[in-house]
Amino acid sequence: MEKRDIKKELAHLYNPSKRCELVQVPPLRFLMLDGHGNPNNNPVYQETVEILYALAYTLKFAAKKSMGLDYSVMPLEGLWWTPDMNQFSLEDKDAWDWTMMIMQPEWITVEMVQTACDDVRRKKKLSTLEQVRFEVYDEGLAAQIMYLGAYADEGPTIATLHAFIAEQGYERRGKHHEIYLGDPRRTAPEKLKTVIRQPVAKTED
Repeated sequence: MEKRDIKKELAHLYNPSKRCELVQVPPLRFLMLDGHGNPNNNPVYQETVEILYALAYTLKFAAKKSMGLDYSVMPLEGLWWTPDMNQFSLEDKDAWDWTMMIMQPEWITVEMVQTACDDVRRKKKLSTLEQVRFEVYDEGLAAQIMYLGAYADEGPTIATLHAFIAEQGYERRGKHHEIYLGDPRRTAPEKLKTVIRQPVAKTED
């Protein structure tokens, strides 16, 4: 049985420095589900997370059985935005659009995802399962930092990252990106690890 630690193989993306840095993110494939509104009081968000993990673990066991490949399921990630990103605010989560996603290794195929969806559908009644997408997300050049602490207290770290982007001669583009390395159900808020990432582009003179 071959074992792969994808998070370790991609440590520059999933275990970055606690200081701001620029990184080139390659195209990666994800299970994705879209939604809108405050994730803290949104049953659709809770179902979205349940669906993504159900599919991710179904795919893991399928690869182990059919390919002899064993790997750890990747962490939950979120893209967060508003139509006008200048209005994006941690204080107004009701206005957020989001895409939750879990990265999949290169050996996972479209056919495997379709089969996994069928398996999960037989076991669970999940209203948004049909909306799952399996797509490449090509983030490109981005700034990132590892944040340690409660989700509600991210504001100063995000501000620091945005200031770093400007100091390096870049401007923000695209969607605010977070990677959740801890389980809030089992980890004290002050010990949660989150990768905070923001795609960037060179500032035009």
